[in-house]
Amino acid sequence: MGVNQTPSHLAVIINHSSGSKDKQKEIEQVTELFKSKNIKASISLAQSGEELVETTYRIIREGYDMVVAGGGDGTINTVASVLVGTDKILGILPLGTLNHFAKDLKIPLDLEQAVDNLISGSVVSVDVGEVNGYIFVNNSSIGIYSHMVRHREWYRRRGWSKGIAFFWALLKVFHRYPFFNVRLIADDQEITRITPFVFVGNNEYEIESLNIGSRRCLNAGYLCLYVTHQTGRLGLLRLALSLLLGRLRQEKDLDKLLVKEVWVGTKRRKRRRRYVYVSVDGEVILMEMPLHYQIRPRALQVMVPKSKGETEN
Repeated sequence: MGVNQTPSHLAVIINHSSGSKDKQKEIEQVTELFKSKNIKASISLAQSGEELVETTYRIIREGYDMVVAGGGDGTINTVASVLVGTDKILGILPLGTLNHFAKDLKIPLDLEQAVDNLISGSVVSVDVGEVNGYIFVNNSSIGIYSHMVRHREWYRRRGWSKGIAFFWALLKVFHRYPFFNVRLIADDQEITRITPFVFVGNNEYEIESLNIGSRRCLNAGYLCLYVTHQTGRLGLLRLALSLLLGRLRQEKDLDKLLVKEVWVGTKRRKRRRRYVYVSVDGEVILMEMPLHYQIRPRALQVMVPKSKGETEN
């Protein structure tokens, strides 16, 4: 059950690199929406991830109870990382491309409805994941995906479009197809695998039915770990096809664990790997091994739509 929290004055941070290219128009639209609902909103535009963090800390120092992040999942994660463990509330304006976190919390993607949620919603406490001190609200991974993101961003920095950069990054990674020799210690279990990827989700992801890639619950208090056995390119394509058809649960080459924490160690055949590229909600970070993943139960307060029962009451 959420707690009602109607703000009279809140602070909004909009990420310059998320969503619409016409940021001035977007800011004016957000300003007018709050003004039409008699809510005083202090709106800031952040040009970088560092500025997102600095602005969030400034807003907290100024005494705001709610910090509204306007952007995609990367923006949400950056702001949430500062708010985790505090009594401050995270508000969300889903202005990004995918908006997975907002969708899983049933936050409207329509801008006016999202603003209405900030005014009339309820506060709930949700879990976050953590790896070596870095927070993630969606997921983290090592292997193919993190390599693909690195190559995609390399192409993007050279002026390529998102679509073309993604396509060439995918081809490059699929051609090299790197494997990891991993040793996983999860709760009381130990698993060793030669695998192209390890995926760790904040709570359980749907891998079948029409809701593939979504989460029904964000405060169950565990991480969802997926790791494949050694498989070739055709095997990986088969896994991808099973995912699209909603039959991934039938795959024998995929291990799934629900855990509260997991240690991930990797090594090359000739020498131990000391550092590895890790994807954290889409951002790739070079981290020292081993990786320590853990769940932080109900560590983040978020404004979400009222449930049906709350609305009726």
